[in-house]
Amino acid sequence: MKDDIKKWIEKDGEQFLRKISLKEGQTVLDFGCGEGHYTIPAAEVVGKKGKVYALDKDIVRLSGLKKLARLRSIENIETLSWNLLNLVKDSSADVVLCYDVLHYQYRKKRDAIYSEIHRVLNSKGILSVYPKHHKQDYPLDHWADMDLEDIIKEIKETGFILKDKFLESLLHDEHFNKGHILNFEKI
Repeated sequence: MKDDIKKWIEKDGEQFLRKISLKEGQTVLDFGCGEGHYTIPAAEVVGKKGKVYALDKDIVRLSGLKKLARLRSIENIETLSWNLLNLVKDSSADVVLCYDVLHYQYRKKRDAIYSEIHRVLNSKGILSVYPKHHKQDYPLDHWADMDLEDIIKEIKETGFILKDKFLESLLHDEHFNKGHILNFEKI
């Protein structure tokens, strides 16, 4: 395991997730979880009384995440393939992490994702977005022409209100990075 990833999984990830209001006993959906760099620390923060749904379209990554969870004796993670989001019950999640994933989708697909996130979040739930690859942060794919305010506006248009916006050090791929975190509440 690379040094930054190891440091993140063993310490910094938990500290970061606590800053964004993750607490023991909560239910979390890690939307687009990849290798589980946020899933594993989230599972540690929410503890045995909590649950983390790890959702990704890549079954190989989900399989690797299951192995990592077993190695760390973590039992509160349920992996789900992208098309199984409907298995997450309405209003069951306290927090949805949507980190470095939305820029891959066209607007119509992003709106469908926001709608599903709105469905699974409870009334006091938080949608936490790390909008990597927008106009001011290594532009890529469908957010290349959007700035942070455009992204905030887009998400607000789908039934959310911005609660917090802050700049943090967090893991992006295999290295630490400074990035904006946007926390939204359901309307």
